[in-house]
Amino acid sequence: MKQPWIHNAKTDWWFILSPPFLVLLIIFLFQKQIQGLEDHYSFYTWLLLIVFVDVAHVYSTLFKTYFVKGELQKRKLLYFGIPVISWVLGIALFQFGSLTFWSVLALIAVFHFIRQQYGFMRIYARFEPNNWSKRIDEVAVYAATIYPMLYWFKTPRAFSWFVDNEFEWFKNLPDYVSFITVLYVIILTAWGTKTIVEAFKNKSLNIPKTALISGTFFSWYFGIVYFNNDLLFTFLNVVSHGIPYIALVYIREIEQKGNHQLNWMKIFKSFSGIFLFVGIILCFALLEEFLWETLVWNEHFSLDLTVSEHLLQFLVPFLVVPQLTHYLLDGFIWRKPKGAH
Repeated sequence: MKQPWIHNAKTDWWFILSPPFLVLLIIFLFQKQIQGLEDHYSFYTWLLLIVFVDVAHVYSTLFKTYFVKGELQKRKLLYFGIPVISWVLGIALFQFGSLTFWSVLALIAVFHFIRQQYGFMRIYARFEPNNWSKRIDEVAVYAATIYPMLYWFKTPRAFSWFVDNEFEWFKNLPDYVSFITVLYVIILTAWGTKTIVEAFKNKSLNIPKTALISGTFFSWYFGIVYFNNDLLFTFLNVVSHGIPYIALVYIREIEQKGNHQLNWMKIFKSFSGIFLFVGIILCFALLEEFLWETLVWNEHFSLDLTVSEHLLQFLVPFLVVPQLTHYLLDGFIWRKPKGAH
């Protein structure tokens, strides 16, 4: 069968499909050394994983939205309304306390991460009919992502999404871990069996779709359930999410468009342009994290600036605007008309 690559086999494999597998391989080969990095070089692991990947991928959305003149003019209400809604929503949530604010934001982030995996699966299944086989793939992606999160809600973990105790209120629910574990194994087995049977029956295999779903199972299970380690969770979670997203934006919004469509953004459509593209999103990420560190966290460096509690209830939601805007916009900007590939 013709493989439904987004760009080509090499690009898709290295930048979209391989990250969870490569990270897991590194973890299993160098687990002790990785832990040593966290113990002695926590600033650099934070800089590389959080700033250069996690925060940077948020700003890659600019190249699909705010940097595209025609897109901005066509959907002004969406692109200017979502940031305002994000700030107002953040301020409202902060009135219920900092923990409530971060808990809700964490749940929105989790939903965003889950939907990204589902979205990639749909891209790689875009030439397949909407039948029972595709339904099993969809259920498999949701099981691969939702089960580890439900496990996390009821099982103490040595890491957090944003802040400590953000999922604490889920612990009051009845213990469902045994039930969902059985269901998870059943779904995983059904998907694996279906995939193998189809491969033999049709003498073909959708390689990128199968790799995407497998990588999702591996990264979420090992990152959240199997390992109980902050750095390993961050390593798997951030790299498996951020790198593919950045790659997708560059491929779809720059590489696969003609110069007449790109206008001024054609400067990014070259080998050196890739570095310029990456450099811009890294600069935005560094600026945002500089503001977070100096005004709010003071964990990795500090300018000894004191911000009052009254001001924080407006400042923190304001600093979250790029991230929350990214989460909310993603529900609109990747939608395709029915029948479109």
